[in-house]
Amino acid sequence: MKIKAKHILVAQEHEALDLLKNLKEGKTFEELAKEHSQCPSGADGGDLGEFGKGSMVAPFEEAAFALTVGEVSKPVKTQFGVHLIQRYA
Repeated sequence: MKIKAKHILVAQEHEALDLLKNLKEGKTFEELAKEHSQCPSGADGGDLGEFGKGSMVAPFEEAAFALTVGEVSKPVKTQFGVHLIQRYA
């Protein structure tokens, strides 16, 4: 099984929590990724494209595959930083 997801990578959990508030206030995931993500994918609105199991680090993968389409994760910590993940397919 493969899914498609976007993410926003920040350094600290409090930054991710602030971004979740911004989402609830009406900002789009894509614009927040472009403005705040520390990952090169931020320029593409955080789009990671399609991936299957075994291609991402475990905490990220577990969170991404547990989401329903359109859902945004709580902050997910990995060795790269803190991610917000949105599954879109």
